[in-house]
Amino acid sequence: MTPTERRTTFREMHRAGFFVVPNPWDLGGLRRLEAMGFRAVASTSAGLAWSLGQEDRSLSRDQVLDHLRTLCQATDLPVNADFESGFAVRPDEVAANVRLAADAGVAGLSIEDQDGDGLFDASLAIERIAAAREAIDGVDPQAVLVGRCEGFLIGSTDIGAIVDRLVAYAEAGADCLYAPGVREPAHIDAIVRAVAPKPVNVLLMSDGPPPAELAALGVRRASTGSALARAAWDAFDLAAGELAAGDW
Repeated sequence: MTPTERRTTFREMHRAGFFVVPNPWDLGGLRRLEAMGFRAVASTSAGLAWSLGQEDRSLSRDQVLDHLRTLCQATDLPVNADFESGFAVRPDEVAANVRLAADAGVAGLSIEDQDGDGLFDASLAIERIAAAREAIDGVDPQAVLVGRCEGFLIGSTDIGAIVDRLVAYAEAGADCLYAPGVREPAHIDAIVRAVAPKPVNVLLMSDGPPPAELAALGVRRASTGSALARAAWDAFDLAAGELAAGDW
């Protein structure tokens, strides 16, 4: 499939129903997910960083772009890029980096509003989303832009403020809205209603609603984030610990 075909497929997947997007970090995981019948995948910044012996959000833009090219060239599945905060602050620089990600072949990408331990000023965050939208449209308007509010992940849990940001990101051109860390069904419902008819992504969490409940709330898609990578490393640590203790 061509990049445009994958993007068109991915966009259509957001129009109705519910689907899960798992997050592999290497080709071995990608192949397994393909075989299980998943219809799309997404990259994970944390999973990639851990596989390289680094911490999340420590990789360079070019490392991430190389990884995205590897994933996109290896599969016909649509790939949604975890593109962190766009690897820049200024909207024009975010736009330049988004163009590079689109050129790598991704079917969609997310732009976060996290700035260090806080969030970008709302007006700047909105400008960054608008710049990303313009950049994507310059490559292929079928590509899906995900606007992310990181409030829950940094402790800024005012649902009203988060909803306001997501609505603004939708108006600035985001196709799908995402507030990773939201758990309360009432909060999820508020987000879905506020940005409708645009689709919402929710991060699957052990203490959050399961997929069936998310679908009933009107969520269009759910992703696993770093959960698969954490599960793999937890199993690794357990086995290696047994080996080190002589229990194997």
